[in-house]
Amino acid sequence: MVGEQGDGPRVVAVSRDGEHRFSKPLVDEVVLVEGWGIEGDAHAGTTVQHRSRVARDPSQPNLRQVHLIHAEVFDEVAAADFHVEPGQMGENVTTRGVDLLGLPTGTVLHLGDSARVQVTGLRNPCQQINDFEPGLLRAVLGRADDGSVERKGGVMSIVLAGGTVRPGDGIRVELPAGEPQPLQPV
Repeated sequence: MVGEQGDGPRVVAVSRDGEHRFSKPLVDEVVLVEGWGIEGDAHAGTTVQHRSRVARDPSQPNLRQVHLIHAEVFDEVAAADFHVEPGQMGENVTTRGVDLLGLPTGTVLHLGDSARVQVTGLRNPCQQINDFEPGLLRAVLGRADDGSVERKGGVMSIVLAGGTVRPGDGIRVELPAGEPQPLQPV
């Protein structure tokens, strides 16, 4: 369920949960469905599935079909004595070797043989992170040297092309054309 570290950007782990819970259990593979999300995951759908967003406006498009987080953030918070493993922060795909937070909006990530997701924005870390491990929110939500807010909770995406994604699969990054637009919370 957790892939080996190889050369180049890789999928480290995949997770899904049919229930709305903070952490998602690791699985051997996930099936991405174009325009929908991850088969069997509570956050899949064409319209927003996140409970607080549904309460505000259930007709909003779902820009959060697939949540990706970089395993490097787990290394970073471990230095502050937090122990976080893949799936525990609610992500569907845990990566290594891709600066997810540095990607521009609209970047396409090719996962494995055929799946493609388009990055829509940043995950906005919330209080549930502290409920998982007290104090962790401060480690993944801080201030940069220029005073701007740093959100280290990963990125959200929509599925452009379906396919099966497994730990160990390669990742290829396709940057969007035109002027890069920085990621904003979605």
